[in-house]
Amino acid sequence: MSVLQEEQVFGRMSAISRYIYEVMPSFNSAGYVLFFIIFALSALVYYLGFAKKLKLWQNAVIYLFLLLGCLVLTFLAFFLPIVEGLIVAALILIIYKMRRMSDDKNEQKDSTPV
Repeated sequence: MSVLQEEQVFGRMSAISRYIYEVMPSFNSAGYVLFFIIFALSALVYYLGFAKKLKLWQNAVIYLFLLLGCLVLTFLAFFLPIVEGLIVAALILIIYKMRRMSDDKNEQKDSTPV
């Protein structure tokens, strides 16, 4: 690939994807790192927002399909802000969980008999 084509491709990439591809020593390792980041953030978002108590084999099936879905998201993440969106979703869910825990703690404190 010529330098001009490479600059055009890097210019169209999302910010985090471009950073990963610029920092990593090879394109193959950068692709694996991008995939791992997307899978880790997707698993975190799933755990914070949607996970329920399930049996081990049911969790294994869910995470297997999550892994397969992350392959598609990795291809989309080259030019779309998938990683950035997952970071925002994770932050929103973390804030929601923290607020919910503090509200539950305050509610429990208020409901104790004096």
